[in-house]
Amino acid sequence: MDLRTVFISNIKKYRKEKSMSQMLLAEKCSTSTSYIGEIEIGKKFPSIEMVQKIAEALEIQPYKLFMDKDEIYIASLSPEIQKEIVDKIQKSVEDIVYNR
Repeated sequence: MDLRTVFISNIKKYRKEKSMSQMLLAEKCSTSTSYIGEIEIGKKFPSIEMVQKIAEALEIQPYKLFMDKDEIYIASLSPEIQKEIVDKIQKSVEDIVYNR
């Protein structure tokens, strides 16, 4: 998935998770409902300042709007669990490479 598609998908996902209409999101971002609609269909792309407003309105960190669902899952895990997962993957790859 390209970055624009990920971004659009995430805005919709987080907005719906908050049971927020496009109108309410627009109000919280001090913009028009039609502008939010155009973003969500990919007709327009927001400025960095608007990305920040959207993230604040959705009560998330802005980077989450640009991460696909698998990356978000890993990023939400504790550093210890992330390290454990990486270690297990590394061991599995070594086992495959060295036919263990």
